[in-house]
Amino acid sequence: MLDIIKIAFVFIAILVFLRLKWNIGYVLLLASGILAILYLMPIPTILSTIKSAVVEPITIKLFFALTLIRILEMVLREKQVLARMMDASRHLLRRKKAVIISMPMLIGLLPSLGGAYFSAPMVAESTKGLKMTPEEKGFINYWFRHPWEYMLPLYPGILLASAVTNIELRNLMLVNTIYAVLIVITGFIFSMRGVKGRYRAEEQKSRSTEGKLQRSQASELWSFLPVILILIFVIVFHIELHYSLAITILGLFIFYKVDAKEIFRAFKYGFTKDVILLIFGAMLFKFTMENSGAVVHLSSYFSEKGIPLLPVLFILPFVSGLLTGLTVGFVGGTFPLIISLAGGAYLNQITFAFAAGFLGVLLSPVHLCLVLTREYFKADIWGIYKRIIPASCIIMAAALAMYFVL
Repeated sequence: MLDIIKIAFVFIAILVFLRLKWNIGYVLLLASGILAILYLMPIPTILSTIKSAVVEPITIKLFFALTLIRILEMVLREKQVLARMMDASRHLLRRKKAVIISMPMLIGLLPSLGGAYFSAPMVAESTKGLKMTPEEKGFINYWFRHPWEYMLPLYPGILLASAVTNIELRNLMLVNTIYAVLIVITGFIFSMRGVKGRYRAEEQKSRSTEGKLQRSQASELWSFLPVILILIFVIVFHIELHYSLAITILGLFIFYKVDAKEIFRAFKYGFTKDVILLIFGAMLFKFTMENSGAVVHLSSYFSEKGIPLLPVLFILPFVSGLLTGLTVGFVGGTFPLIISLAGGAYLNQITFAFAAGFLGVLLSPVHLCLVLTREYFKADIWGIYKRIIPASCIIMAAALAMYFVL
């Protein structure tokens, strides 16, 4: 029972400090320190734990991956690649529903704070003249930007989950793709029921103009290539993410003839203190959980009491995600504990826990995307939740089915 109290204290401390908007890296470092004190870890054990967190190959790979993601995001933004991706969607998609969801989905391809506020005016513009409530527009803008976080390796949550659990990133991505698809399907189910038909293509005045338009659209389509290449490298060729990112960024540097000054600025942007803190904090917490004895004692307690694992796999990450609104928060804060309780990292358990945690994030009232979306559309928050909650229940039902299938 004493171990339950200790772990609960650490867990509550993580949630409290994250609610106070502390940096997740600092929070996990502090949580590691609290664990070391509560379990009276000897100084040599503490030092060896710190060393393990620093020199662990996964720590190094994760550091390079997250750093390169930031560099890629900067290049795509500054070279107007993302803007061309959005232009391509406008030109190619004629169905009204497809055009409406294209902007939040495209902007959601790259992790960026405040991205929901960027896509909101585009959703508002594409829904002009349609009988839609502010709540429905808000749900569309919010919901359709989030399928990628389940399975796109450009997001730190799934990378961190793979690193902490040692489950191959490719396997986690493939299973989580089911939840990403369900976000899109449930989004259509709970919005745009009265939206039908297509937008009319603009008539071209001459063959010359038409030819230029076709060349422009072909150019815009190529803008998707960097993201597609990364996915092909990781999923098809099993190339590790940091290598895939490096190859893609190098290609972009060469294609855009980026000079030394720009390259230096991109790497300066990529190598940020926040990335280092996040990775080191998460890995230190993982190793502290193991080396302090918390893992062994807690596992023994749950085994002796016969507490079912499945409710724990749902409650811990879900509550953490709900209270923090951060994917890296529930992964870094609860996955080491889940691994200890499960006696290892198994794909069915981890993907179920990830689905539960991310649904907590989607329902979180402190999730920045939800806050910004509600503010822009002046929507009633409960009106948005009336769509999010049933859609979330469908995804969680699928996650439960996957838990038993796998």
